[in-house]
Amino acid sequence: MAHFRVGVVGAGRVGAVLAAALRRAGHDVVAAAGESDASRRRAADLLPGVPLAKPSDVARAVDLLLLTVPDDMLPNVVQVLADSGALHAGQVVVHTSGRHGLAVLAPAAAVGARVVALHPAMTFTGTAVDLTRLGGCVMGLTAGDAERALAEGLVADLGGRPTWVPEEMRTLYHAGLAHGANHLVTLVSEAMGLLAAAGVDDPSGTLRPLLDAALANALEHGDSALTGPIVRGDVQTVAAHLGDISANAPDTVPSYVAMAWATLDRVVTDGRLLPIRALRIAETLAAHDPAGGAHRARVEQLLARAPGRSRAAMEQA
Repeated sequence: MAHFRVGVVGAGRVGAVLAAALRRAGHDVVAAAGESDASRRRAADLLPGVPLAKPSDVARAVDLLLLTVPDDMLPNVVQVLADSGALHAGQVVVHTSGRHGLAVLAPAAAVGARVVALHPAMTFTGTAVDLTRLGGCVMGLTAGDAERALAEGLVADLGGRPTWVPEEMRTLYHAGLAHGANHLVTLVSEAMGLLAAAGVDDPSGTLRPLLDAALANALEHGDSALTGPIVRGDVQTVAAHLGDISANAPDTVPSYVAMAWATLDRVVTDGRLLPIRALRIAETLAAHDPAGGAHRARVEQLLARAPGRSRAAMEQA
């Protein structure tokens, strides 16, 4: 890798950490832009001695520009920097959005900049802890042929592992990460709320070994790692769950029902559940779901498409 003069626009949780990692790898971080008090504190902690400046001044001063602003702000930031003349030919402009690919950097490419989309697939705290966590982190890359080696070199300097994402698949790639990680936080928080409502004095400690094992098994084995009342066809247990959740934590009913439908679809599709039990669970879920009729019809369609597998499940039962 060449030695770069690095600047970061958006010294938030991601930007300050990535700039610090590049500095650790031998690059010269010369300027950062961040408007909030939290960003300024992160810059002071992770990038000591690096001056704070306006985004346009940062862009003019560097040959590697990191754009680590929120997704919805990114198009405007790129356009403003390009229109102001702050970007220049030969400059490397990298954004860290998971959703966006190279199209959002078109104004930079139009002035001759080398553009790269680089998204670290991890959650950031915005502290030095993240520098260690970057080791082995998968980073979703999108770049033109001329920039592929450059992009992979940046990932190596950050301590990560590259995975290439086609331009047209960036949003789907990001959706998979958000669904798996962001929604997991919501799911776990709701589960802890149910345990607290049940009088458990340490909800997180109670869930931790179960969740650790479930996540490890799911990543290793996929759908075959599923356990629980829906896979077993325990209709009365599902009904009892919904009754108590409705009484004690009604706001959690929609997400429980949504995940139960998704789980039911998967076990019906692979033939692990007796058709009669699948239909009874569908009826139970439908009673708690305004759109339950449509979901129940989908379960019936899935059963009709896989009669052989359903018969095999009956014989095993």
